[in-house]
Amino acid sequence: MTATPPTVLTARALLLDMDGTIVNSDAVVERCWRRWAERYGLDFDAVIKVVHGRQGYASMAVLLPERPMAENYAENREMLAEETADVEGVVPVGGAPAFMAAIAELPHALVTSADAALAKARMDAAGLPIPMVKVTAECVGASKPDPEGFLKGAAELGVDPADCLVFEDSEAGVAAGRAAGMRVVGVGPRAAAYAPDVHVEDLRQITVEPVTGPSGERTLRLLVAPAAA
Repeated sequence: MTATPPTVLTARALLLDMDGTIVNSDAVVERCWRRWAERYGLDFDAVIKVVHGRQGYASMAVLLPERPMAENYAENREMLAEETADVEGVVPVGGAPAFMAAIAELPHALVTSADAALAKARMDAAGLPIPMVKVTAECVGASKPDPEGFLKGAAELGVDPADCLVFEDSEAGVAAGRAAGMRVVGVGPRAAAYAPDVHVEDLRQITVEPVTGPSGERTLRLLVAPAAA
């Protein structure tokens, strides 16, 4: 039987979501938001579908549409503090340590709906390095699915959006990457439902190689191995 060849992607920069993409923080997210759902008498399964990928205040605005935004912002600050203090069960996504080591010297940025304190807490708990270029909640005026974060990440790297490759796990994140005019690699089981350009079970399927073109321009070549049978 002939082996399925890997899918080949090229880009000049990689833009990485954090939660669900390189860090598995589902245990913490579910603990904190389950308590929040119970406080307001909301169905947890409906709540968690909204929460992934969005900033807390934006999730609250969807789930409690009649509530003043000022209350959402205030409670979001409390939620961030609660999540930052709880790192039990936070682990790297499969293949993330090797993947982050492979791209350490290549153009990449973290683009996350977490604020800087939460991003540091989770990356440290997962044993992953924090990229030099990062776009956290404080850096943007709009939450995913708005493309602002990804566009800022591309601008900070000095790369055209069309030359960026987004790694995401959530519906809001995939939509944000698309709205930014970027291609999207969906990571993990959630992402499969949102029709990313390429889907992987985890980062063990990804190999990144720097390539120098005939004019000296540098690009990234990504080999996406087929999922294990």
